Amino acid sequence: MTDRSSTPAPRRGAKSSVSARRDKRGEEIGCPSVRPSRRTSAAAFFEDLPDADDPLLGFAPYLHKAPRRNSITPDRQRMFIAALAASGIVTQAARAIGASLEALYKLRQIKGAEGFSAAWDMAVDRGMLRLQDCALERAIVGEERPVASGGKVVATYTRHDTALMLFLLRQRMPERYAMPAAPDVRPGSALYERIRREIAAEGPSLEEIRASIDAKTAQLRRAVEARRKREEG
Repeated sequence: MTDRSSTPAPRRGAKSSVSARRDKRGEEIGCPSVRPSRRTSAAAFFEDLPDADDPLLGFAPYLHKAPRRNSITPDRQRMFIAALAASGIVTQAARAIGASLEALYKLRQIKGAEGFSAAWDMAVDRGMLRLQDCALERAIVGEERPVASGGKVVATYTRHDTALMLFLLRQRMPERYAMPAAPDVRPGSALYERIRREIAAEGPSLEEIRASIDAKTAQLRRAVEARRKREEG
């Protein structure tokens, strides 16, 4: 693995057959995705990297006692957190600093790396906010999809992925978007008792039903006994 000492920057100016995405300053946003088919997705692009004085990068990094050439040094830890906050995707942030996922996850579990681990979680949260924006954009604006015939693109249509939007919002912001909890209908709950009273009011009570069954059973028993006496007499 190569030790990079400079802050990673999104790739800009890459040639592509799709329209380039641009940030709030009008500059082209680079796409680090290694899969060209995903380069039209908003989630495949880096947003602006955090500023150097961003509180997110002010965490206490893990200090290696004997750092090696490929160690994830404090500078690389901050570079990773910056890339993670910009992309929201751990694999892309790991690629930005040339580190393996195994090494990064191992590092965040080491005693003394609590600051790095907390910054990691905060960076993911920041990325999830952007993912929420992407989900809303895909649901409201839609995503242009090609229509092919005879091996050629003959038309396009707009696809609105509302299912994806609802899934992401319910997972990340359940207090606002989660489905209502199922009502409590266990015996003893208020709803259970209300339903029981309504059912009881619509028909005979359980005691009345039992009394009716007992009466019919006694009547049947008397009829059988009378028939037996007639046959014996």
